[in-house]
Amino acid sequence: MELRTGEAPSLEEITLITAHRTVIAVDIVGFGAHSRNNINQVRVRHGMYWAMQEAFGSVGIPWDDCYREDRGDGVLILAHADVPKALFVDRLPNALAGALITHNHVHPPEEKMRLRLALHAGEVNYDDHGVTGSAITHTFRLLEAKAVEDTIAVSSAVLAVVGSAWFFDEVIRHSEWSQAKAYRSVEISNKETTTRAWIRLLKRRTTVRRDPATSIPKSKAGRVIP
Repeated sequence: MELRTGEAPSLEEITLITAHRTVIAVDIVGFGAHSRNNINQVRVRHGMYWAMQEAFGSVGIPWDDCYREDRGDGVLILAHADVPKALFVDRLPNALAGALITHNHVHPPEEKMRLRLALHAGEVNYDDHGVTGSAITHTFRLLEAKAVEDTIAVSSAVLAVVGSAWFFDEVIRHSEWSQAKAYRSVEISNKETTTRAWIRLLKRRTTVRRDPATSIPKSKAGRVIP
């Protein structure tokens, strides 16, 4: 809907266009540190996008099909509902940690990078200006919570994965490959949001026993539902 100057929309003219999406919010730890000048920040941003695209591509999440909004020191990503949510906890953390380590090996200290990545899912509203919705707001409340910032700040981890209570209960704890036992629960209080989240820290790639896609023998599991 396009409005003329001085024209205000009435309630009847606004219709919500909604869709269920997996919500991924990413933030660069310490992006505005005084040790980083503008050139360093641009290189870190390029490194973040390279690491995200590299990790998404390597685990089969279609980067080009995801909706993306740049947030300066991070990015909002919305994945279609038909992308298996388990990919975001079974494979993406390991791949992203590896990409971050690769980036950090070839950059000076002021351009080394660590990330916080929050995961949630829900209904998202689309309009002419972008996207909004309580699911997006909730994801950023988790990402920016002091408890989450403090957790990675006192660690040497390159990546903190933050799952919402919903994402942990419905996705993470049901997967053999998400390493659910590596997540710890934290209480979140950020603006209007009071909730529980689950955090996993990754310092390096972890060893996977076998490929999740081929791990269930048909003779034991029976028919596999695609």
